[in-house]
Amino acid sequence: MIDASEIRKDLEVVGSDDKHVGRVGRVLETDIELAKFDLGAGLKHHLIPRSWVDHVVDDKVHLNVTADAAKAAWREKH
Repeated sequence: MIDASEIRKDLEVVGSDDKHVGRVGRVLETDIELAKFDLGAGLKHHLIPRSWVDHVVDDKVHLNVTADAAKAAWREKH
């Protein structure tokens, strides 16, 4: 798993297809909470597992799943 210190607030999160998923709001123990005020995140807090992170480069968090797959499987924070 990627070192959590590499995943920083406000970094763009992109799928394996390089399409926008959202922006990092904060890093939790096993999840990344996407920022609420991002059109890609549907203007809601969503959680994605940190295990989806493939690498962090060029100020982007690259996932090992496509953007569509991430959006289909993310969890909404209540």
